[in-house]
Amino acid sequence: MFSCKALSRQVYIGMMTAMPVVYKIVPDALWQQARQTGVFHGAAIDLTDGFIHLSTARQAVKTAELYFASQTGLLLVAVDGDALDDKLVFEPSRGGDLFPHLYAPLPLSAVLWEKPLPIGADGAHVFPEMAE
Repeated sequence: MFSCKALSRQVYIGMMTAMPVVYKIVPDALWQQARQTGVFHGAAIDLTDGFIHLSTARQAVKTAELYFASQTGLLLVAVDGDALDDKLVFEPSRGGDLFPHLYAPLPLSAVLWEKPLPIGADGAHVFPEMAE
């Protein structure tokens, strides 16, 4: 069982049997740096906000539409939420939906897979199958 640690900014508290797979949309060039060091410290917005912005499978497509429209050279990185322990916190964001935020660097040992996020003929990113 997993117990979310109470943090001053945390609003999602409870018992869970497993954390979901969470996702990070990231430019390939930035991810290359993480591959070299074995840890991802975040994109500029993550560093500014003090946590790494992640999405659930249900949230990832809208995140791409809002913040990565027309951007090429992106990767979708799937992360094992269980491996992030109590540093993964779900907090309200867009529309009051609970979004996963990582209050620590992302160790690449927690990464399940990474896949290209190409742009389709309709101009939207083409997502691979994602686990909920």
